[in-house]
Amino acid sequence: MARLLKRTQDAPMELKVGGESKWICGCGLSKTQPLCDGTHKTTAKTEERGKLYWYDAQGNRLEVSSDNFPDIVTG
Repeated sequence: MARLLKRTQDAPMELKVGGESKWICGCGLSKTQPLCDGTHKTTAKTEERGKLYWYDAQGNRLEVSSDNFPDIVTG
């Protein structure tokens, strides 16, 4: 399923469960939702601030003009 994402975090959030660390996805692209699979390590480094992207089911990134989505604020 393709999704339009507005990234609010660029790293996962650590959660301690029974003394063990679990990492919750913060980028929205992990294939093991809600847990982090490390996808943010490659996407966050190559995305530009203020640009709007969408990712297809295969994980391919496409840039979208924010003019097409006036209610989405980028930055």
